[in-house]
Amino acid sequence: MIVAANSFVFSSAFAADPVFPPGARVGMTPLVGLNKARAFIGFETEDQGVKVLVADLPAEAYGEVANAFKANPGGAGGIKPESIETSAGLGYYTVENGKDGATNVRRYSMILPGPTFSGYVAVQVPENASKIYTDDAIRQMFASATIRNEVPVEEQLGLMPFKMSELSSFKNIRTLAPGAALILSDSDEKKGFEIAPFMIIGLIGSTAASPDDRGRFAQQIATTIPGVRDGRITMSEPVRIDGQPGYETRIDAVSGKDNTPVTIVQWLRFGSQTSMRIIGSSPRDDWTKAFPRFRAVRDGIHPRG
Repeated sequence: MIVAANSFVFSSAFAADPVFPPGARVGMTPLVGLNKARAFIGFETEDQGVKVLVADLPAEAYGEVANAFKANPGGAGGIKPESIETSAGLGYYTVENGKDGATNVRRYSMILPGPTFSGYVAVQVPENASKIYTDDAIRQMFASATIRNEVPVEEQLGLMPFKMSELSSFKNIRTLAPGAALILSDSDEKKGFEIAPFMIIGLIGSTAASPDDRGRFAQQIATTIPGVRDGRITMSEPVRIDGQPGYETRIDAVSGKDNTPVTIVQWLRFGSQTSMRIIGSSPRDDWTKAFPRFRAVRDGIHPRG
């Protein structure tokens, strides 16, 4: 019975094409019984016992793992790394036993090389499913892993809790957090986003406590924009955005590894429990051309339904 089940798992993997979870740049042929996950990016069984998480890591993560593997091929702490050939290149993975609450589980982690990122896959198999989802079955699934350089724009936008009708000719559109945040840019991760205009659009799980608190809230949240140094707020005032109360804050700062002088605009559109945050950043010399693009994108964002 077990042999037959394992054969079915393997034959299904070999017969099917790789599947990319919505918004993901890492895909694979999921083993039989694994379907799109409901609460994370990846796959899971119907009872949510077996989980396969896929994600992007920084580009340098793959090199760090590869160097560690070469320096210590025997592994550490009783965990020996393994290598595996995939269509994306040579992957490295580990297998270990652990606990999920009171349940014994087997955990697998694999990293893959990508053009501007590292692909990551994590699998958790509870003990009661280990006769079907064996080490060999997981290895076969890992071998089917592949990477796509870009996720179709329509697919990314379809995951967002808002609609966008204007993209202002930005060259690259990428999901930062599927279903929560996007980056629109004229550059990319490899060169650094800061050298050209870019925008970050998403929801934050907080809002101003009262209308009188909006100015303080906007300025405080502006200090959390990642990668910004030596920031100086040059303007912060209330505005209306798509008919809702908002706040516009502008900052002069430096950003990126080359300390690029930038001007940044942050728009907040306040809701009852969350806020929409729209950030536009441009090298200071390009600001007068970039700002109308930022505003056009902002004005083209509307709630779904």
